[in-house]
Amino acid sequence: MSLRTLSAKDAASLDSDLMIHYGWSIDQLMELAGLSVSQAVYRIHPPSSGKKILVVCGPGNNGGDGLVAARHLAHYGYKPSVYYPKSSNNPLYDRLKLQLDCLDVKSISADEFPAALKSSDFLIDAVFGFSFSGSLRGPFPDIISEIESATIPVLSVDAPSSWNIETGPPKEGPGSKFMPEALISLTAPKPFVKYYKGRHFVGGRFLTRGIADMYNLDLPQYPGIDQVVEVEVDTEGKL
Repeated sequence: MSLRTLSAKDAASLDSDLMIHYGWSIDQLMELAGLSVSQAVYRIHPPSSGKKILVVCGPGNNGGDGLVAARHLAHYGYKPSVYYPKSSNNPLYDRLKLQLDCLDVKSISADEFPAALKSSDFLIDAVFGFSFSGSLRGPFPDIISEIESATIPVLSVDAPSSWNIETGPPKEGPGSKFMPEALISLTAPKPFVKYYKGRHFVGGRFLTRGIADMYNLDLPQYPGIDQVVEVEVDTEGKL
């Protein structure tokens, strides 16, 4: 199966259209994204492979997706922990953090992060998504470098953090050699996927045919009740 890709500009426009014209809220979109992430983790790293999941969250919507994923993983029987070095003041994120506190999901401090990397079985990179551009700013250069050199499997959410959405990995510095074992594209793959080598999932089952046609997107066939599907990407079809 091959899918067309969605530029960062069109991804932002699509999200806006979903909320303005199609009745969706940011809470709903984040919930579905985090659910998709959790299902991708279960598919490639079932609890029998190790239950300690470290979720590294950024300050934006990508980090919120990671917080939601951590909650679902806790209900699946994993033992997630969350490193959230630069949290948002948005009340939505406060609610997501409270939900994790109620499940006794551990919050990792900066001092604990290196040890947590070594003791975890799997890592979710939910630092930056399709809106990332420019250069990394503190504390994220060091965080990306540590994720890049981690010896445990990594699933990146929507994009490997530090990668440019159009042009892929940076030529040098943190993230230049970062190639996570798995990637989940939310809604649709982004143009950088032509540089990615690994297992690739898409989570976007909520899209209607109307909005998919508006953005010239393919709707993959999701099996059964799954929110994710493993795919290949036709990079010639990028928007």
